[in-house]
Amino acid sequence: MAQPRISAYLPPDIDPTKAALAFGRRALPKLNEELQSPELLTQQRALVALCDLVHDPEKVYQAIALGFLDSLKALLVHEDQTVRQKTTEVLSVMALHSIGREGLIRRGVISALAGLLDDPVDICRKNTHQVFDMLARLPEGAGGVLQAGLIPPLVLKLETELDEIQELILGTLSNCLRVEVSEALAAGAVPVLKEKLSHPSTAIRSKAAWVLLEISSHAEGKIAVFEEEVIPVLLSLLEDTQPEVQVNSAGALMFALVTPQGRSSAMGAEAIPPLLTLVAEETSKARLNAIKALTLLAELPEGRQTLLEHRDTFQRCLDDPSEAVQRAAEIAITVIDWKP
Repeated sequence: MAQPRISAYLPPDIDPTKAALAFGRRALPKLNEELQSPELLTQQRALVALCDLVHDPEKVYQAIALGFLDSLKALLVHEDQTVRQKTTEVLSVMALHSIGREGLIRRGVISALAGLLDDPVDICRKNTHQVFDMLARLPEGAGGVLQAGLIPPLVLKLETELDEIQELILGTLSNCLRVEVSEALAAGAVPVLKEKLSHPSTAIRSKAAWVLLEISSHAEGKIAVFEEEVIPVLLSLLEDTQPEVQVNSAGALMFALVTPQGRSSAMGAEAIPPLLTLVAEETSKARLNAIKALTLLAELPEGRQTLLEHRDTFQRCLDDPSEAVQRAAEIAITVIDWKP
């Protein structure tokens, strides 16, 4: 069922043209004072003006140097929803710039935003998750999300949040779980992600597969993916109509099949035919991951026997424009031709 788009419209009484602010470096100290004003309308108009200013990286640098982040962190708990909305919007715009991301991480904004996960206003939560998503793309930011203990609540929110926000959460998790997966596994991430693989949204299916790829890159994650019977679901997505879903699903399979249990599960689910189909499609973006997955299956006697009949499929890949595909095909042929 379609969900309404999250609206960022302000109340009609908030007119940014009435903000008493001149653009320029000398205006910023005055603006910071207005953020700390006891007058609600002054705070609201100052935040609207600041939203416009921080699109300029130089203004972001100046604002951080002048201590704006402390003022903004204080406003995150404001009782007025417009103040919270514009405060989170300012932070999300700042997070678009490298200097902004560094400043937000350094000044503890991740922990300060954690309290907004249950904010009743959709746009406040969306802005919050946009910040998390951007910051987690940096190793320091991913570490900050982990240190703030946000992984369990983020996994929980995947089951209740709006689709737009779920996409952002999955982006955050994909970067954080590259670092560490134990908290996510303990929070039941794998069964939740398995469910998301059947979501009607292409973006959510694709990102859920990507998060599972990151989980499967860890030894304990491979075990969880096998135990929760995710491999057959990933195999079904190899026939998805969206290329990005195929790519990420094949990548998650590639990591999951490293273990003997994973390979056995894949063979039981008849993984070879759909993987061969991807390899044979010259325009498929998933063919590299598919070749690597089939190479792992070729390590099993029954897999090698089946793939010997399709050796020509890999032989044709030796002329592929991609050097990575060529190398993967060479390795696959070597494994398939091996005789005990």
